[in-house]
Amino acid sequence: MDTLSEVLGAIHLEGAVFLDAEFTAPWCVRTQYGLPRGTQLLKGADHIALFHFLLDGRCKTRLADGGEALELGPGDCVLYAHDHKHILCSDLSLPPVDAGDLPHIEQGASQRITYGGGGEATRLVCGYLACDRRINRALFSTLPEMMRISLGGDPALTWLTEMLRIGVAESRAQRPGARSLLTKLSELIFVEAMRRHAASLPEGQRGWLAGLRDPQVGKALALLHGQPGRAWTVDELAREVASSRSVMAQRFSDLIGEPPMQYLTRWRLALAARDLRSGPDPIGRIAERYGYESEAAFNRAFKREFDAPPASWRKRAEEATVG
Repeated sequence: MDTLSEVLGAIHLEGAVFLDAEFTAPWCVRTQYGLPRGTQLLKGADHIALFHFLLDGRCKTRLADGGEALELGPGDCVLYAHDHKHILCSDLSLPPVDAGDLPHIEQGASQRITYGGGGEATRLVCGYLACDRRINRALFSTLPEMMRISLGGDPALTWLTEMLRIGVAESRAQRPGARSLLTKLSELIFVEAMRRHAASLPEGQRGWLAGLRDPQVGKALALLHGQPGRAWTVDELAREVASSRSVMAQRFSDLIGEPPMQYLTRWRLALAARDLRSGPDPIGRIAERYGYESEAAFNRAFKREFDAPPASWRKRAEEATVG
């Protein structure tokens, strides 16, 4: 079982590659994706993660408000988990230009931008992932603001770089299916980045990704995410992961930060909130889907989590989407 892929599939991330950029030294740009465009692409999205994948050349990056700078080379992916404004450049001492002020050329499913002084070239593709913050809270709360993951040193991933090149070329040619191809590539890049990041976490690290890496807790998370409406008990979950009740419960709490059943309740309510926002299903049907025996019990639990009953929350969410 690939626990990470199962869980990432369940939490519903939707992404796309949106920019093919070539910069020539000297150059320095300041950029972020921004939520408004993302909400038009995924209904209910209130969180954007942005990434850049370097195809050729080298560059540096840091958050716009300062902090550590990272050096990037071919095959490196840099992820800004919370879409913070950041700087990409050949030289950090240069004054940055806002990327939004540079001319963009529409090329099918993406855009192309060229900028710089005509020296050494750096080529990258930029993508994003849009999601619902509450549903993805466990994942994104454990990620650093900026992280570099090297995907270029593994011969097994050469195909990914080549597919990106092909995808961008397909987009330029405006061939049918280019948008779908780039969307899937964006999601593949993110999943691979999360795999690499989880594998690199030091021993003793706590958090959701560290829990996924743990054999028992990772399997428990996959079961809870895969069957959220099942009438789980701690005893049953422990049997499924071949552990004692006390050991599994303690290990889960140590790594994830809350007991299994409390985690399951939050996950169920997050999924219910998504369904209330994105579909017309009656509240009673949604309650039953996520393991609640009565609509009244679901209403009480939902109000505790979201400070509003489901009907009011749905109405506010619909008004916000229209607005």
